[in-house]
Amino acid sequence: MAYDMSAGYAAPGSGSLQDDALLPMFNIERVSLQFSVASDFVAAAVANNVLILALSTGRILRIDLDSPADIDEDIDLPKKASEIGVIKRLFLDPSASHLIITTTLAENFYLHTQSRSPKALSRLKGVVIESISWNPSQPTASTREILVGASDGNVYEVYIEPSSEFYRREERYLKGVYKTNDGPVTGLWTDIVPGRTDMRRVIISTPSSFLHFAGKVGRHGHEGSGSIFSRLFETESATVHELGNVSSGAASSLVVSPEILESPVQDHAVAERLFGWLTSQGVLTGKLYISSDTSELGGRVLGESKMVPRSQIPSSQNASGRARKSQEPVQSMILSQWHILQLVEGRIVAINRLDDTVVLDQTVLEPGQHALGLVADIKKNTYWLFTNQEIFEIVMTDESRDVWKIMLKNQHFDAASQYAKTASQKDAVATASGDFLVGKGQYMEAAAVYGRSTKPFEQVALTFIDKGEQDALRKYLLTKLSTLKKSSVMQRMMLATWLVEVFMAKLNTLDDTITTKAELSESMNTAETQDQLSVIRKEYQEFVSRHKGDLDRKTVYEITSSHGREEELLYFATVVNDYNYVLAYWVQRERWPETLDVLKKQTDPDVFYKYSSVLMANVPVDLVEIMMRQTNLDARKLIPAFLSYNNNTKVSLNQNQAVRYLLFEINQHQSTDAAIHNTLISIYASHPTRDESALLSYLEGQSYANEQNYDADFALRLCIQHKRVQSCVHIYSSMAQYVQAVDLALKYDEVDLASTVADRSNTEPALRKKLWLAIAKKVISQSSGIKTAIEFLRRVDLLRIEDLIPFFPDFVVIDDFKEEICTALEDYSRKIDELKKEMDESEETAAHIKTDIKALEQRYAIVEPGERCYVCGLPLLARQFFVFPCQHAFHSDCLAKRVVELAGIARGKRIAELQTEVSKGTSVGPKKEKAIRELDALVGSSCEMAVKLIDEPFITATDDKEEWAL
Repeated sequence: MAYDMSAGYAAPGSGSLQDDALLPMFNIERVSLQFSVASDFVAAAVANNVLILALSTGRILRIDLDSPADIDEDIDLPKKASEIGVIKRLFLDPSASHLIITTTLAENFYLHTQSRSPKALSRLKGVVIESISWNPSQPTASTREILVGASDGNVYEVYIEPSSEFYRREERYLKGVYKTNDGPVTGLWTDIVPGRTDMRRVIISTPSSFLHFAGKVGRHGHEGSGSIFSRLFETESATVHELGNVSSGAASSLVVSPEILESPVQDHAVAERLFGWLTSQGVLTGKLYISSDTSELGGRVLGESKMVPRSQIPSSQNASGRARKSQEPVQSMILSQWHILQLVEGRIVAINRLDDTVVLDQTVLEPGQHALGLVADIKKNTYWLFTNQEIFEIVMTDESRDVWKIMLKNQHFDAASQYAKTASQKDAVATASGDFLVGKGQYMEAAAVYGRSTKPFEQVALTFIDKGEQDALRKYLLTKLSTLKKSSVMQRMMLATWLVEVFMAKLNTLDDTITTKAELSESMNTAETQDQLSVIRKEYQEFVSRHKGDLDRKTVYEITSSHGREEELLYFATVVNDYNYVLAYWVQRERWPETLDVLKKQTDPDVFYKYSSVLMANVPVDLVEIMMRQTNLDARKLIPAFLSYNNNTKVSLNQNQAVRYLLFEINQHQSTDAAIHNTLISIYASHPTRDESALLSYLEGQSYANEQNYDADFALRLCIQHKRVQSCVHIYSSMAQYVQAVDLALKYDEVDLASTVADRSNTEPALRKKLWLAIAKKVISQSSGIKTAIEFLRRVDLLRIEDLIPFFPDFVVIDDFKEEICTALEDYSRKIDELKKEMDESEETAAHIKTDIKALEQRYAIVEPGERCYVCGLPLLARQFFVFPCQHAFHSDCLAKRVVELAGIARGKRIAELQTEVSKGTSVGPKKEKAIRELDALVGSSCEMAVKLIDEPFITATDDKEEWAL
C-alpha cells in the first residue's frame, strides 16, 4: 500500500530567501495527501516530528515528518472495529516512543515505537481515557509512572513496559490515585521540581476546575513496584481555581507551551513554560513557575495567571456579511510561545497572550468540513490542524517580532531590550526606558540606558548637569564612550578627557568629605565615603587602562595636576608606559623608594642611563642591585655616573658601588671593553687610600688570564700620577720593560720589589746582570757598611765582588771585604787550574787524532772478483767504483746518482754541476783534477746508504706483493 505526502508541504524550519520581517507571522499551509484507499482520519497526534494518523478502518499510520514522502509504519489494531469500536483518541508521548490508543467502546491499546503490534491494556479496559500526563523524564524503554485521566473523573497511575511474552500484561500496575467530582479529567500535566527528584507538580483540569498539586512522591524498593503519586495526593492539598456557570458540552482541555528552543532571555525564565486551560468562558493562561519551595507555588501560578475571555474572539460573519449574534464554541486550543491559537467553527484565531490582541483570524475549513482539532509538537515547535480528510500546518515566522513593542508599551524595558532585534528597535527601547527612569528619579539607571540610545548627547548631558547628577553623568559618558566606533577618534578623545575631569572632581569631593569628617547624606557616613573613594578610584583605574588610547597624555597630566591628584596622575603615566614622567616626578621630589619601585619594573636601558647619575648619588646600593638584574645595559654609558659618584663619595673601595658594578660586568658578563677596565683602574688609582692591593689584584688577575683589556699607557700614567708604585712596576713588567720597572722601584726605595722584578724577568744574562747591578748600586748607596753589600752579593749568583767594587766609596778600606776578595781569588785560581787541565786533555786528543789519520792512509779493502754494485747489481770491477770500510761497494756513477737522491738540495745541485763539468771536459789540467777530487769527496765522503735507507719499506710499490705473501 503506497502513500504520497509530498506535494505542498515544507519541512518545519525550512529556510526562506525572503526577510522574515516582511513575511506574515502566521501562514497556514495545506499538506497535500494522496492515499490509495478511501478512508477518513478519526484521530491524529504529533510529537518529535513524528505524525500518527488513525483511519476509520482501524489502521494506524506512522509518518516521519523529516521525510514525509514515506510511511514508516502501517499498523492494524488486533481486532476489527465492529468488535472494539472506532479509534477515538491518540495519545503520543513527547519523545514519540509510546502511543496509547483509545476507542469509542473504551478499549485501550499500547504501541511502542519498536513494535508493529498494538497490545491491549487489559487493566484499563472500560476506562474512557480523556487525558494523559507523561513522565517528565521522557523515558523511551518504558513509560515509567504516568497519570491517566478518565471521563468519570478518576485519575489513574499506570506503569507500562513493553513485553514480548504473550501472557504478560503490558501494565506493571494500575492504581486510582485521585478522583474529581465535577466531570471528566480533561487535562493532566506533571513536571519535576528543580533540584528535588522526589518532588512533583501535578495539574488536573476539568471543565469547571483547575487543580495544582505540588509535593513529595513516594518511593518503593525498585522502580515500577508500586504507585508513587498516592502519597502526593494523600498528603498535599490542591490550589484550586473554579468556574461557575460552565456551559455543558463546551470543549475543555489543558495544554502547555512547547519547549523553548532559542530565546534572547538568558535567565531563569527560560525554563518556565506556559499553561492554557480552555473553558467555556475563555482561556486561563499563565506561567508554570518553578521553585524548590512548593508551599506557595500553586498560589503564585494561579495568582499571576489571567483569563482571556471568549468575547475576545470576534464573531464570524453570516452569509449576508453580518456578524453572528451568538458566539461559536471553541473546538480546540493550543499554545505557542507568545500566542493562543484556537479553532472556532473552521476559523483559526491567534491571540497575543501579552496584550490580548487578535493577530490572526483566518477561515481555513469549508462549511460542513469536520475538524479533529489543533495539535502542537511541543518538542519541535510545530503546529497542526487536522480534519477528517486534510492536514494543515500553521507555520510561524518570527513570532516574537512584536514582543518588544508590547514589552515597551507595558514599560517592561529590560525584556523589551532583550527582544528588540534591530538597531532602531533597541534605540527606541533605550530612549523610552531612559525617559521613564529620569521621570522616576532613577538617574544612574537612566544613564546606562541613555548611553545605548541615540538621544542627542547634549540633551542627556545637560539633563544630568541641571539635576546635579555627576555620578549619572559619569556613567552616561562611560557607556557612551563604549558604544562609539574606533574610527570616531575625536569624539572618543573628547568624551574620555571629559571623563578624566569628572573623575578628578568626584575624587576631590570625596577626599574633602573625609578630611572634614562631614556626611554626604543621612545614609552615608565617613567610613562609607572612604569605601566609595576606593570604588571610584578603582573605576578610574579601570577606565584609563581600557581607554588609554583615547587620552592625550599632556592634557591628562594637566587635568590631574590641576586637581592635585598625585596617585591618579602617576597611575595614568604608568598605564601609558610613560616611565620617564613617573621617574622624573619622584626624582624631582627626592622620593627615592618610590623611584626605585618604578625602576624595578623597567627594561628600557635609556631610563637607566638618564637617571643613573642622580640615583648613584643618592641610592647607589639599591640602584646597582637593580642594574645587576638587567641584561641589556651598556655599561659604557653608565661610566659618567660612576665617575661622578666616585668623585663625590668617601666610602672605601669595598663599599664603592661603582667598583661593585664594574667588577660585576668584568667577572659575570666577561666584558672586554677597554673603557670599563680603564674606569675601574681610574677609580682604584685615584682612591685616597694608600693600599693598592685591590688595584694590584685586578692587574695580576689580568696577567694570569693572559689578558690585557685595559690601556697600559693610560693605566701607567694614572699609577705614576697617584704613586701606585707596585702597580706601576707590575705594568712595566707586563710590558717587558724591566729596566724601567726596576728604576721606578728603586726610585721609591722599593729594593725588594726591584729584586722581585729582576728575579722573575725572563731575559738574557746581560740584562739580568744589568738589573742586579742597578739594585746593588742602590743597596750599597743606602747601606751604612760593607756588610750589607756583602750579604746582598751572596744572594745573587750573577754578581762578583769585582762588579761591586766600583760602587763603593773611595774611602772604603780593603780590609772590610778582604775575605770576599780572597774567596774570589781562590775561585779564579780554581778555574785556571780547570782550564789548564782541559787544555792538556785537548792536546792529548789531538795527538791521537793524528795517529789515527796516519793509520787510515795505510788502510785497504779487498774486493772479490764477483763483487757487485749495491745499487745496480752489475759486476763492480766493470768500471770505476768506491769501496767503504763497512764493505759497501758502488760504481762511482751509481753512487753519485744515489747520493744526489739522498742528499740535500744544495749538495745534490753541486754534485750535478761537477758531474757535468767533468763529463763534458770543460775543465782541463789542475782545474779538472780539482773538480774530480771535489766530486769524489762529495760522493765518497762516507757510506750513508745504511742510515738513509733505514726507513724505506722492504716492499716497494713496483714489487709483486704476491711473492711476499705469507
